[in-house]
Amino acid sequence: MSPQQTQTQTGSAQPDGPAPSRWRLQVVHRSRFSYGGPVRSSYNEARLTPENGGRQTTLRSRVEIEPAATAFTYRDYWGSTVTAFDLHTPHEELVVTGTSIVEAGPEPVGHEHVGWEVLRGAEVRDQYGELLVPTRLTNVDAEVGAQAREVAGDLPPHEAAAAVCRFVNGHMEYLSGATHVKTTAMQAWRHRKGVCQDISHVTVGMLRALGLPARYVSGYLHPKRDAVVGQTVTGESHAWVEWWDGGWCAFDPTNSVEVGTRHVTLGRGRDYGDVSPFRGIFSGAGSEGHTVSVEVTRLA
Repeated sequence: MSPQQTQTQTGSAQPDGPAPSRWRLQVVHRSRFSYGGPVRSSYNEARLTPENGGRQTTLRSRVEIEPAATAFTYRDYWGSTVTAFDLHTPHEELVVTGTSIVEAGPEPVGHEHVGWEVLRGAEVRDQYGELLVPTRLTNVDAEVGAQAREVAGDLPPHEAAAAVCRFVNGHMEYLSGATHVKTTAMQAWRHRKGVCQDISHVTVGMLRALGLPARYVSGYLHPKRDAVVGQTVTGESHAWVEWWDGGWCAFDPTNSVEVGTRHVTLGRGRDYGDVSPFRGIFSGAGSEGHTVSVEVTRLA
């Protein structure tokens, strides 16, 4: 069996501007896998259903599979909705399309920010331990950890986290093709180049080095802050970060903005490996590659 390729996430650095409190967005995410001959069987899972709650409401969502397959959905350990399916009829192409309509807005306001003494306490470390330890993709070395602490200085946790996000944005160049899906935070940081996946991995690693529970967020970004209602454009799979300082705060370090009306959340995890949009294995002819397209329409 050979593993199907997973999708990298991209996102262009573009500042946000004044916007209505909520946008209604339609997202069509299509993955097409081609093979050199018949594939006899495959086992797959897709994370293409946006979350419902918090700052966004998912009004409609469906996942279509060609060739047709029986699918079932479940929530994974991190709370993402997974569509799982397997195919046992020969096929030379697999197309998986997720279509969703979502109302998205800014993060809700209202939690009390805690101090460093609370974050260093046993209760926080016990509850959020999995989001405090490094993973292979988010691990940063002692020197980078020291840089994060220098940036944080004497700031309280909430301000320190935002400062780290902006620091990473200011020291990494967004460059598509400079990295790949398995690139680690340190590999991207050494070259100071990467896509939103890499920028988010570096940021998560630095936030954890400070002692802040931090998680990687997968989703979509409408590329135009002044989007015209009804116009369909090429959108982007995207990634950003969240940290806990008494409540969860979201920030997009690639664009150096708070998460808002242009962001659609799919899922969260320790790193990209927990939330990749598509994952599977297949038996049969070799892969001839895959293509991914994302179309976004602002409906209101």
